[in-house]
Amino acid sequence: MRLNPRPATASGTRRLARRHPAALLALFLCSTGGALAALALPAALGHTVDGLIDGGPVPWSGLLFCAVLTLAETGFDAGAAVLGTSTTARLTAHLRTRTTARVLAAEPRDALAVPTGDLTARLTARTADAAAAPVTAAGAVAGVLLPLGAVTGLFLIDPWTAAAFLLGAPLLVALLHTFTRRTADAGADYQRAQSVIAHRLTEALDGADTIRAARTGAREYRRILEPLGALADHGRRTWTVYGRAAGQSALLLPLLMLLVLAVGGLRLHAGAIGVGDLVAASRYAALAVGIGALTGALGALARSRAAARTLDPLLTLDPLPHEGLGPLPGGPGHLEFRDVGVAQDGGPDGGPDGKPDGKPLLTEVHLTVPGGTSLAVVGRSGSGKSVFAAVAGRLLDPDTGTVLLDGVPLTAMDPALLRPEVAYAFARPALPGTTVEDTIAFGAWTADPEAVRAAARAARADGFIGLLPYGYATPLTDAPLSGGERQRLGLARAFAHPGRLLILDDALSGLDTVTEHHVRRALDERAGRCTRVIVAHRLSSAARADRVLWLEDGRVRATGPHEKLWADPEYRAVFRTETAEAEAEETGAVPPARTEVESR
Repeated sequence: MRLNPRPATASGTRRLARRHPAALLALFLCSTGGALAALALPAALGHTVDGLIDGGPVPWSGLLFCAVLTLAETGFDAGAAVLGTSTTARLTAHLRTRTTARVLAAEPRDALAVPTGDLTARLTARTADAAAAPVTAAGAVAGVLLPLGAVTGLFLIDPWTAAAFLLGAPLLVALLHTFTRRTADAGADYQRAQSVIAHRLTEALDGADTIRAARTGAREYRRILEPLGALADHGRRTWTVYGRAAGQSALLLPLLMLLVLAVGGLRLHAGAIGVGDLVAASRYAALAVGIGALTGALGALARSRAAARTLDPLLTLDPLPHEGLGPLPGGPGHLEFRDVGVAQDGGPDGGPDGKPDGKPLLTEVHLTVPGGTSLAVVGRSGSGKSVFAAVAGRLLDPDTGTVLLDGVPLTAMDPALLRPEVAYAFARPALPGTTVEDTIAFGAWTADPEAVRAAARAARADGFIGLLPYGYATPLTDAPLSGGERQRLGLARAFAHPGRLLILDDALSGLDTVTEHHVRRALDERAGRCTRVIVAHRLSSAARADRVLWLEDGRVRATGPHEKLWADPEYRAVFRTETAEAEAEETGAVPPARTEVESR
C-alpha cells in the first residue's frame, strides 16, 4: 500500500501560525523592536561621539539614550527567546497531536504503509523540526532587518561608503543561497538515515524474544547500526556546509569591513564626514555583514521544510469514510459477511481489471453469525484468521464485499459510534496507561473502578494484580508481567468495555489450561448479550464455540459445529499443525504472534 497524499490547500507553516497568532505577533514585535534598537544605537553613538569631540559639555542625554537603546535591545532579545521557546513547544504538541490523530483516523493499511520506526521518528523528531518553522520565520525579521537597515544607514551617512559595501554584496548573497540549498539537502538525507535506524531498532525490539532464542543478537546489532555510517556522512556533510559558510564568511566579511573603513577614512580625511559618522558607519558595516543570525534562521527553515515534507503524507491521509450512521439501538450483535475479499497490497483499483492486485488474504467470505452466539475461527498459519478478525470490527476495510453489524454496513457507521460496540483482545496487547488500573480502564470510555475489578476477576487477572506492590495502583513500569499476565490484562480491558461484539484475536494463547477454562466460562456468561468471535488455536476453544469457521488460504473451507467438522481428518490435522507451530514459536523458530499494534 502506497501513500498518495492529496495536495494541501495551505502551507504547513501558515496552518501552524494560525494556532498562536498572538504569541507569534509578540515574537515578531520583540524581534523587530530589538532590530530597530540595534539600528538606532550606531546613529545615537555617533552623535554622542561628535558631541564629546566638539569640547562642549558632556552629552549626558546622548549617553543615557545609548544606554536605553542597549537595554531595549537586550530586553527585546530576551523576550523573543522566551516567546520563541514556549511557542515552539506548544506548536510541537499541536502538530504531534494532529498528525497522530490523522494516523489513527485513517484506514490502517494506509497509516502503516510507513514502517513503524520511521513513523515514530516522524511523530517525534520531525514534528519538532517542522513546528519550529513559524517561530523561526517570525524571529528571522531581525536577521533580514539588520543588514537592510544597516545598508540604509550607510547610505544616509555617506553614499560612497555604502557603495563600497555593496561591491561585495553579490558574493554575500551567493554565499547565503549556497548555504541554504546545501543545508536543506544534507538535513533531508540525515533525517532519512535516522528513520532507517529507528525502523530497524523497532523491528528488533518487537522480535527480541525470537532474536534471543535464535542467538542472532550480534547480527541484529550490526544490522541496526549499519546505517550509522551513512548517518555520520550526512552529519559531517552538514557540518562541512556550516564550516565552509563560516570560513568563507570569515574571509569575506573582514574584507568588506576593511573596504568600508578604508573608504570611510578617506571620506573623513576629505572632510565629507565626521568622526561620529565614521564610528556609526563602522557599526552599521558590522551589522550589515553579521550574517550569523540569518544563516542560522535559513538553516533552521531548511530543516523545517525537509521535516514538513516527511509529515505531509501523514497529514493528508484520508479518514475512514462513513455515512454518519450508528449501529441499530439494542441490536444483538448479528454479524454478516457478504462476499468479503481482502488483498495484501491494495484496494480495488490496483489491477487493470479493477480487482485487487495484491496477494489475496481473504476471498469471497460469505458468512452469518447470529447475535449473541460464539464463532471460533480456525485454520493453519497464514489462512487469514487475524485478517478476518480485523475486518469483523473494522480495524481493516475489505477491498470487496460488505460487513454488516445488525444490518448496518460497518463502512457506513461513524467510527466514534462503532468503537464502543466492539471490544478487542490480542495475543500481545499494548498496555497504555500509567498504572494497572489505567490500562484496564483504557478504551472507548474510561471504565469505573468497580467495572475494572469485575473485568479483572473475569479475566483471572485479579489474583496476580493483588500480589503486585500497590495492587491496581502499581505503575506498569514496576509490574514484571509474563506473556500470559499481559494477555489477561488485555482480556480484562476488553471485558471492562462490553459492547455487542467481542473479538479475541489469539488472545487465549498464553493462558494455562485452568485459566483458559475460567476465562471461557466468563465468555460463555455473555451468551445472548454479546457476539464473540474467537481466533482459536486450541481444540478446547473450538469445541466450546457455537459454530466454527474453518479458513484455508483465505477461503472458507467449511462452517458448522465442531462435532460435525471433527469427522474430517483434515480438520483434525489443523489442530496438530497449530500445536506444532505454537511450540516452534515458543522456541523462536517462527515469527511471534500478531500484536495489537500490528493489527491496528
